[in-house]
Amino acid sequence: MQRSGNLAGRVGRWSARHRKTAILGWLAFVLAALAVGALVPQGEVTDSEDSLGSSRQAQQILDDNGWEDPAAEMVLVQRDADVPQAASDAALADLVAALRATPEATNVVSPLDGAPLVSEDGRSALVTLDITGDPETADERLAPIQDAVAAVAADHGDVRIEQFGDTSADVAIGDTLADDFSRAELLSIPITLLVLLLTFGAVVAAVVPLLFALSAFIAALGLLSLTSHVWHVDDSAQIVMLLIGLAVGVDYSLFYLKREREERAKGAGPVDALDIAAATSGRSVLISGITVVVAMAGMFLTGFSAFTGMGSATILVVATSVLGSLTVLPATMAWLGDRVMKGRIPFLARRDGRPGRFWPAVLGVVLRRPLVAALVAGAALIGLAVPALSMDLRNESVNDLPQDLPIIQTYNRITEAFPGGPSPAEVVVQAPDVDAPEVQAALADLREQALASGQMNDPIDVETNDAGTVAVVSVPLVGDGEEQASRDALETLQEDVVPATIGAVDGVTAVVTGDTAESVAFEDLMTERTPWVFAFVLVLAFLLLLVSFRSVTVAITAIVLNLLSVAAAYGVLVLVFQEGVGADLIGLDRTDGIVNWIPLFLFVILFGLSMDYHVFILGRIREGHDQGLPTRTAVARGITASAGTVTSAAVIMVFVFLTFVTLSMTSMKQVGLGLAIAVLLDATVVRAVLLPAVMRLLGDANWYLPRWLRWLPELRHEDAVPVAVPAPRPVDEVPVLVARD
Repeated sequence: MQRSGNLAGRVGRWSARHRKTAILGWLAFVLAALAVGALVPQGEVTDSEDSLGSSRQAQQILDDNGWEDPAAEMVLVQRDADVPQAASDAALADLVAALRATPEATNVVSPLDGAPLVSEDGRSALVTLDITGDPETADERLAPIQDAVAAVAADHGDVRIEQFGDTSADVAIGDTLADDFSRAELLSIPITLLVLLLTFGAVVAAVVPLLFALSAFIAALGLLSLTSHVWHVDDSAQIVMLLIGLAVGVDYSLFYLKREREERAKGAGPVDALDIAAATSGRSVLISGITVVVAMAGMFLTGFSAFTGMGSATILVVATSVLGSLTVLPATMAWLGDRVMKGRIPFLARRDGRPGRFWPAVLGVVLRRPLVAALVAGAALIGLAVPALSMDLRNESVNDLPQDLPIIQTYNRITEAFPGGPSPAEVVVQAPDVDAPEVQAALADLREQALASGQMNDPIDVETNDAGTVAVVSVPLVGDGEEQASRDALETLQEDVVPATIGAVDGVTAVVTGDTAESVAFEDLMTERTPWVFAFVLVLAFLLLLVSFRSVTVAITAIVLNLLSVAAAYGVLVLVFQEGVGADLIGLDRTDGIVNWIPLFLFVILFGLSMDYHVFILGRIREGHDQGLPTRTAVARGITASAGTVTSAAVIMVFVFLTFVTLSMTSMKQVGLGLAIAVLLDATVVRAVLLPAVMRLLGDANWYLPRWLRWLPELRHEDAVPVAVPAPRPVDEVPVLVARD
C-alpha cells in the first residue's frame, strides 16, 4: 500500500503504537464534551426560525413588537341529545365560577358573558381562559386549573367537561412520547448487544463496539451544545443522533474488529492483523464517514431550521464516530489483543475461522448465472418501488398522534363542534395605531366578509398589544385544518378577504399565519428544495466514490443501486401506510398517506447509511483487484469475506430501527419501517445478489477510468505492510470468529 495515500492506516498505526495516549485522550475528549454539554445550554429553534413563508414574516412582526401570546386553554362543556339544556347550563355556571376562583386562571370568557362560544346544534359550549405568568413555564401552574375542571366534571356526570390547550396538550403528549422514546432507546441497546454476542460469540468483543458507539454519542451530544448556537436544534435532533450514532458507531467497530479477527484466523500475528485492519477497514470507515457527512449536508439546502439542526447534529455524531474509529478503536484493540475474545459463549464462538455456508452458496449461484440473478433481483426491487409512483404526501397533523389519548379525543370533539376553533388562522396586523377608526372599521369589515364567505366561523377574536401597534385576529377555518376545505378557506382569507379589508388601509401590514398556512408553506418549500437536495447528494457522492475507487463505473453503479434500495423502501411505505397492507401488525389506526417530510429525510439518511456497506464491500473487492486477482475472483472473495460482517451490521440496524415502529406517532412508525426495510434490502438483495451480478457482468469495465481523469490520486487497497507495534502481554490462544452469516 502507498502509505502516503492512506490516512486511516497511518492514524491507526500511530494509535496502536501510542495506545495509552489514544485511549486516555479519547476518555478526556468524551468527558470534556460532556462537561461542555452540562455547562452550555443548547441553542433551541426560535418561533420565527420554525416558521415559513408568511408565517415567518408574521412571527417576526410579533417578535419586533414584543408580542407574547399567553398560555391559552379552553374547556368543552358538551351534552348528549337526551340530556336537558338545564343540566348543561348548570355545569357551565359552576365551571366558570370555579375557574374564576382559581388564581392560576385569568381572562375567563364564556357564553355567559355573551361570547359566541356555542356550537350550531346548541349542545356544546366553550370556556376560554389564559394561564397567569410566563407562558414558557405555564405547565408549572396547570395542575390547579385541571383540578378545578375535574372537580366540576365529577359533580356533573351527565355532562362532558374536558380541557384542551397547547399547554395541557404539550404535557400529555410530551409524557406519552417521552415514554415511547425511552422505551425505544432502552430496547435498542440490549438488542444491539444480543446481535453482537451472536456475531462474535464472546462478551468482550460484543461489548467493545457498543461502548464505543455510546461514548461517541455522548461526546457528540455534549458538543451539540456548542454547534447548536450556530444551527439551532429541536428535540428530534437528539433522537436522530442516537439512532444514527448507534448505527454507524457499531458498524465502524464491526468493520474494524471483524477484519482484525479475520487476519488473526489466517495466521497473522497480533501486530500485523491490526495493521492490516487499520489500513483496509479503517480506510473504508473514513470514506464511508465522509459519504454519510456529505449526504447529511444536503439537509442544509432545505433552508428549514428543523432539518438544518438535524443535519448538523447527525454530521457531528458521524464525525465523532469516525474520529474514534481511527484513534481509540485501534488503540483499544492493540491493548486487548486476543483478549478481545474473552468471555466466550458456548456453541457460538467459531474455532475454524471459516465463513459460513449460506452466503458463499448464494454467491456461487449468482456468479454462475449473473444475468438471471441481476434480472430477478432488479425486478424484485423495481416491483417493490412501483407503488411509490402513487405516493400521496400529506402534512403531519394531530391524526399522527396517539388517538387513544384523552387530550386528542377532546381535541377531535372540539374540532367537530367548532370547526377550526382549536387551531384557527391568524391575521397579524401591524399599524402605527391599531385603535385608529379606519383600522377598526377594516377589522369589522374583515369579520363580516369572513363569515359571509361560508368558509370561516365564529368566534373571530381580536387581541392587541399594549402599545397599540399590533393586532392579532383569530379566524377559525372550516375543516380540520389539513383537508382541502381548510386550504380553500385559507386561500380565500389570504387572497380575497384580507386584501379587500384590512390590507387596503394605508400604512397597515397584514399577514396571515397559523397551522394551515404553515403546512402549505412547508409543502411549497419541499417541492422547491427537494430536487436540489437530491442533486447535491448524488453529485457529491459520485465525486467522492470516483476519487476513492478511481472508477466511473463503480461510482455510477453505487448511485444506481442506492437509488433502487431507497425507491423500494418508498414503495413499501406506500403499501403499508397508504394501502394498509399489514397495517394492523404495527398498530396503525389509519392509512392516509406519507408525511411530507419523510421521503426527503429517508433519502438523506439511507443514502448515507447504505454507503457504509457499499464502501466496505467495494474496498474488499478492490483490494483483491489491486493484488492482481481477476475481477470474478476479486468479487467472490470480497463479498464472501464481507457478507457476514455486513449481515451482522444490517441486523443490528434493522432491529434498532424497528423499535421506532413501536412508537405512538405515525411519522415515527414511517421513519422506523422505511429505514429498516431499506437497510434489510440493501444488505441482502442489493449487496449480496445485485452488486456481484452486475460486477460479474461488467468484468474489467468495473474499473473504467477515462484517460483525462487518470490524474486522480491512486490509493491502492492491498494489504498493509506491518510496522512494529507494542504487543499486548501474552495470553492463551483463543478461538476467533470471522464472517458469520
